[in-house]
Amino acid sequence: MNLAAQHHGFLSPTGVEIAFLLVGLVTLGAAVVTVTTKQLVHAALWLVVALGGLAVEYLLLSAEFIAWVQVLIYVGSVVVLLLFGLMLTRAPIGRSPDADSGNRWVALGVALAAAAALVWVVVDAFRTQWIDLDGPAQGSTDVTGAILFRHWVLPFEALSVLLLAALVGAIVLSRKSDRESGRTEQESGKSDRESGKTDRKSGDRTRANHGTQAPQQARKEGTR
Repeated sequence: MNLAAQHHGFLSPTGVEIAFLLVGLVTLGAAVVTVTTKQLVHAALWLVVALGGLAVEYLLLSAEFIAWVQVLIYVGSVVVLLLFGLMLTRAPIGRSPDADSGNRWVALGVALAAAAALVWVVVDAFRTQWIDLDGPAQGSTDVTGAILFRHWVLPFEALSVLLLAALVGAIVLSRKSDRESGRTEQESGKSDRESGKTDRKSGDRTRANHGTQAPQQARKEGTR
């Protein structure tokens, strides 16, 4: 059996290729809705759909490790953090005027230019490299781990240090905000106590004035 008989051709795609195309269209539509909707919560939910579609695309490409990393990091962490941020900041549920920018055409041009540059870089980088589909799996955990810790150890450790620095910085900033809030509460408590003392002093003075005025009025009535 020759290679021509084995190849299905462009007009006879396989089920995996059809599924890849359909999932890609859904992912593209979700990404477009994410950046065009005026509701922040809806944008976050459509972002979940777009990132989940990318994970399915990785699975269809037999890159299971990258697919589950996509789900755990982006869908499971980044989007959840974004939703919590929207909820904690009391973002508007409905249409937000801040989400409507007049620079949408400039943003569209920049996005298309960035996409074209990315496609050109990827095509130029893998122009002479071909993956043997009948050979060993290229996206498995074993192959990815071997390549990562043999050829990319230094960038991996640099990213680890960067993430550690970001974590320490977040802890320091949160503790500083807690201290400032504690100081504010102490100052407000002091001001409340001082205002209470002032009110008590004014009340005592008022009662003393009433106490001195009552005998004087009684004496005046007696003389009359």
